[in-house]
Amino acid sequence: MAHRRGGHASSIHEEAVDTVPIALRLVVIVSCIAAIGATAHGLWGTQLPARGIAPETTLSPDLSLASSTRLAPSPDQFVTPPVTLSANLPSPAVPHIGIVAGHRENDMGAVCPDGLTEAEINLDIAQRVVHTLQALGYQATLLAEFDARLTDYRADALISIHADSCEAFPNAQPPASGFKVASVEDSLAPEAEKRLVACLAQCYAARTGMYFHANSITYDMTRYHTFYEIDGRTPAAIIETGFMLNDRAILTQRADLVAQGIVDGIICFIEGGGE
Repeated sequence: MAHRRGGHASSIHEEAVDTVPIALRLVVIVSCIAAIGATAHGLWGTQLPARGIAPETTLSPDLSLASSTRLAPSPDQFVTPPVTLSANLPSPAVPHIGIVAGHRENDMGAVCPDGLTEAEINLDIAQRVVHTLQALGYQATLLAEFDARLTDYRADALISIHADSCEAFPNAQPPASGFKVASVEDSLAPEAEKRLVACLAQCYAARTGMYFHANSITYDMTRYHTFYEIDGRTPAAIIETGFMLNDRAILTQRADLVAQGIVDGIICFIEGGGE
């Protein structure tokens, strides 16, 4: 619930203002439920990753994108408990969410031949996520890659936003397109992080229509440095929003959609993701 500003407004007006973020959150929850339901019925052919997927070898130059066609993984490739969303009103406490813009204030991350950088994609999406969460009544903080505030950082959730390589990978199977989500491999809050990953994966796939590229989850994701800097009780996940070559259009021209997919996943987790 958003903080009220004191002053001369009537209590009736204050209550009406405070209900706006709640109503908006409920709209997002219902939208995510509908989208996940559509996904479950195979409209996009998206499947979810298993919790604790073992990191696999990063795509190498002899593996790459054969075409821009997206291939759905086989139904038995991933096994993740379905997310159960609740439309209950949020608690009076204002949820606190940390959003890391990957590589911000550190380096450029991946770079395309024309100069497009991962860092600028990440920052654009992260700023949109923070703005949307704040409009929904959450306390959302934009953080840099090696932000001093991350030491022992305590929040209801922390998401680090990244994008994947701009390399071609012509023989990759499945093609180098899609997203991935991971949490730390030796979690101190395994159940919470399992729910966070499941919510992000299902809602992001449902919102964007992208598939989960499980076999490019790397050691660098499951052993991501920020996971070991924050308070161990803070549920955290890293999301690679897409490949900068094959998914360039959605990452740069539909950043609003990408950001909303992340917001959907966060709200799913905070407001009643399945245990």
